[in-house]
Order: sequence, then structure tokens, then C-alpha cells
Amino acid sequence: MSLNQTVASVTQRIEERSRPRRALYEQHMQEQQRRGVHRAELSCGNLAHGFAACGSGDKDRLKLMNSANLAIVSSYNDMLSAHQPFETFPATIKEAARQMGSTAQFAGGVPAMCDGVTQGQPGMELSLFSRDVIAMSTAVALSHNMFDAALFLGICDKIVPGLFIGAARFGHLPAVFVPGGPMKSGLPNDEKSRVRQLYAEGKVGREELLEAESQSYHSPGTCTFYGTANSNQLMMEMMGLHLPGASFVNPGTPLREALTRYATEQAIRHAESTGNYRPFYKQIDARAIVNAMVGLLVSGGSTNHTMHLVAMAGAAGITITWDDFAELSSVVPSLTRIYPNGKADINHFQAAGGMSFLFRELIDAGLIHADIPTVFGTDMHAYTQEPFLEDGELVWREGPGASLDEDVLRPVANPFAATGGLAVLDGNLGRGVIKISAVKPENRVVEAPIRLFDDQNQLKAAFEAGELDRDVVVVVRFQGPRANGMPELHKLTPYLGVLQDRGFKVALVTDGRMSGASGKVPAAIHVTPEAVDGGPLAKLRDGDVIRLDPDNGELRALVGDAEWQARDNATADLDHHHHGLGRELFAGFRALVGGAEDGASVFGGFDAQALEPTQASRVEQDA
Repeated sequence: MSLNQTVASVTQRIEERSRPRRALYEQHMQEQQRRGVHRAELSCGNLAHGFAACGSGDKDRLKLMNSANLAIVSSYNDMLSAHQPFETFPATIKEAARQMGSTAQFAGGVPAMCDGVTQGQPGMELSLFSRDVIAMSTAVALSHNMFDAALFLGICDKIVPGLFIGAARFGHLPAVFVPGGPMKSGLPNDEKSRVRQLYAEGKVGREELLEAESQSYHSPGTCTFYGTANSNQLMMEMMGLHLPGASFVNPGTPLREALTRYATEQAIRHAESTGNYRPFYKQIDARAIVNAMVGLLVSGGSTNHTMHLVAMAGAAGITITWDDFAELSSVVPSLTRIYPNGKADINHFQAAGGMSFLFRELIDAGLIHADIPTVFGTDMHAYTQEPFLEDGELVWREGPGASLDEDVLRPVANPFAATGGLAVLDGNLGRGVIKISAVKPENRVVEAPIRLFDDQNQLKAAFEAGELDRDVVVVVRFQGPRANGMPELHKLTPYLGVLQDRGFKVALVTDGRMSGASGKVPAAIHVTPEAVDGGPLAKLRDGDVIRLDPDNGELRALVGDAEWQARDNATADLDHHHHGLGRELFAGFRALVGGAEDGASVFGGFDAQALEPTQASRVEQDA
């Protein structure tokens, strides 16, 4: 099947827009590349420090310079379920490397925080910034120049984007991303959501709520709903940075361990010393980024990636915009229903045919670039296969030709919807994005008076006082990256869901995030410019009427032009968001961070000297 014309034209536009920036990126990667093993560049004293703690066998291999040395960069910690399985991965990787006549060293750990733990808490205000901390931590881990390839062990919200950004800046190294896998299914997600709403209404107590949450999040592995963590895994596979079918294999299984071993072997096979050199920068280009965008849209994935993918692509010299997402969304059908877009969880998706079925449908429909190089050593056609163990040996077999459950996973010929689950909104309130894949059509368009909040904690009191029992657009402003780090606002979800269930027209508008678990209530999020920078949300007054219409891409305050222009911008006292739980350490990040549509990054734009003058000026201004 030839490539879909819209996918082709969006890719071409991205390539043309990115040409100067990408050329400079490739130049920088080529400058970092050296013939032979990189540790050969080190002095004897440098090298002695680099392998002082190794066993005699590994030291001998590292001295000879004719074998690969792998960097392990991991997000392991044992507090968070998604990262706990990584505890045993380094030993597995080191053993697999030795069996290939090579070595592996744990190069460094990166922080891994969980939005689920910090939701509604002050620590959530560090969450978005942790992505760029992870990118810098990755750079520190790889800075010793001891390595010929790298394995990146990460899974959740900011971790994978941060690792990707770090990998891109060490793009002369081959890179394989190694997932940990989702926990097995527990309490159904829709039942968990039901209990949360009952708690918000005061109909059940904290004991019942905690029991429901514990039955849902119950074991090692990633949370099973389709939020940012599982969107990460799908996108890594769509770009060919995972092995085929590796994304959603449960942790602690023989198949999971076999995949980790094989990932190690592939990293070694692609090292420069083997003659089959496949560095990150030659693998990840505009086509791979478009594949990730299509994967996000076809699956109704996390809106966090309307920021993360912009920053990730930028680290590889590629410039994408929200308009690219919107244009792709117009031709990419919705093929999955995974909570919060449906009742099924990620294990049900895997059982219904998973990634192998999804790849076959997208390739056959011409919706992704099938010709990109991958860590498997092939193009994307190999990703229609899924892994199995046969007599203890890892093999790949063709995946199912038909969905095993069309309530969860459908073919292109019979989609859940003809377009992707994402829309870009524009109007006199700025630009934002909305995830509509979980919103019923009758609930998507809302025109109603607003109730204005400058802090998410104010909403609970208004809800309990009955002040929101009407058609209402809840506006929560001063929640952007410069204001307070752009926390997710899922603390609002149960209250807004109750109002909608009572029959009211309800929507949310914010310069903050809802993202990964955005659900049934229409939410215009990431609105930019943010209020603290004098964005239009700062002009709003209680009682103004807003029209939110994702079908027509409209986000507008229905206020006369003359009055709107004459209004002063409101301000807010944000000092209490800037101290405590380490938030004072991130003052520099708040000062440097760019807007949501530019990726909300503190780096200010990579290779800025290659950008067009207007873009370069904006980058310098943001910095």
C-alpha cells in the first residue's frame, strides 16, 4: 500500500521545516562519532578509573578495545510499581553481554517520580520538570565516553521522554529502549472510577476508596490504564526503538527476561565495532517521529505527548507543531478502546491482537512509514510479528490477522471513529489541545458561563456548596509551566464527572494538564500563552460565557471585542507554589521554560542557530 497522502505531506512539511536544524544535529552527531571503540579515546588513567570496579574478565575485554561496552541507564526504584521490575535487569544484561564476548556497565540512574503518587500534592509541580532533569541525568551517565551503545530502562510519564532526549544528544551511540511491562489486570478501571466519584459525593468513605485503589494498583508493573506510561511504550515501538511486541509483556515472566537478553544482543550487534553500525541519529528521523504521532492518535493516547513529542523531536533536530498533530488526526482512525477511552485495560489490548495487529493495519493502510530502520535490524514489517518462547528459545511469529475482540481493537475498515482522538483548539483564549476519544459526541460542544479558579484546591469547596450544579465551564488558570510547573489536575476529574452525570453541560479549560487519563469530560488543556505570561485566560471574569467546540477547533470567550481588548490581565499570588518539597530548587526551570506548544522545555531549543530568525529570536526570548 502506498503511503497515505496526508501522512506523506505532513512528513514532507516537517522535513522541510526542520532541514537547517536537522542538518546541524547530524553534523554534531558525526563530530561526536569516532572510528573504533570510544573508550580508545581515553588516557590510561581515564580508562583505569572507568573499569577499576570490574571483575578481571570484564577488565580484560575493556582493555582489548575489540568488543562493545554497553551503558545501562535505568529509572529503577522500588517505591514505584512500574520501575521496581528493573531491579534485576542489569544482572541479566551483564550476563547476556558477557555471553556475546562484550561487557555492560550500569552507567547511571535517573529519577522516576509518579504522577499517581503526587496527584493533587505539591510534589506534582516538579513532575513536568523531571523530564528535563532526566535528560540531563542521562547525559551525565553517558558523559564518561566509555560506551559503544546504550540500553535505556524506563517506562512512565516523564521518564521515557527524558531518556529519549538524552539518547538523542548522544545520538552517535546505538540505543535500545527496554520496557518493564504492565502489571496484570486488577480491579476494572471503570469500577475504580465509579468508586472515586462516589467518594467525591460523600457516598463512600476513605477506607472503601483506598481498598478500590489498592485492588487496581496491586503489583509490580505499569498501571494498566492507557495513560502516558503505556502511550510511551506504544510510541517507542512505533519508532522501532523497542523489539517487536516487547511493549506489553508482563514483568517477572520468562518471556520478559528473554526479550531483555535479546535487546542486549541487538545493542551489541549495532555497535560500530561490529561493522553493522546503527546509531540513534541514523534511525530516528522525521519519519519515525510521524510514526509515533500516528500511533498516539490511532490509540487515543496521552495528550502529554503534544508537549513531550515536540521536545523529543527537537532534541533530534526535528520541529513539529500542534497543527501537524491536527492534520494527521484528520486521516488517522481510532482503532482502540482502552480505559479511559473504553472499559478494557492494556492487557486486554495485548490479548486482542496488540501491537502486531495494529502494525499490520497501519502498514496495509499506508498510515505509517514502514521503511524506517529499527533496533530489530529490519524495517517495520517485522513488527507485525509477536514474540514467543519455544523450548526456551525466543522466536517471533506472525500476529493474528484479525482482532480477537473488536470491542477493544478494530481494523481500519471498521474503526471506532474515522479520525484520531485529538483536536487542536484556537480562538481569543489562545491555543490548546483536547482529547476527545473518551468524550461522547453529545458532550463535546459546551457553551456555558464560567466559574473561575486560580487553584485546583478551590474547586472542592465550590462543588460541596452546590455552586457548580449548573451548566458550567470550569476555568483553572495560573497552572502553566512558568507559573507552577504545570501539574496535572486529575483531582478535578471526579467532581466534573459527577456534574456531567447529573445532566449538566460541563467542560474544563486550563493552562495546566489533564493528559494521560483524560476522560469523559471535555477538557481544553495546555492553553498557551499561559495566564502568568499575560495569556488570554488572564482576561477572563467570573460569569463570562465560553464556547468550547472541538468539532470546529474553537475555544472562545463570547465577549465583545472592545470590552475584551480593554480588560486588564488578572494576576495571582503564586509564592506558595514556589517553596516546600524542593520546589525552590526549580526556580531556574520556571524562569527558563518555554510554552506548551514548544514542548515546555527548559533547554530553549536545540541547535537554535540553525533555526529561522523568527524562531531563533523566540528561543532566545524563552531562555
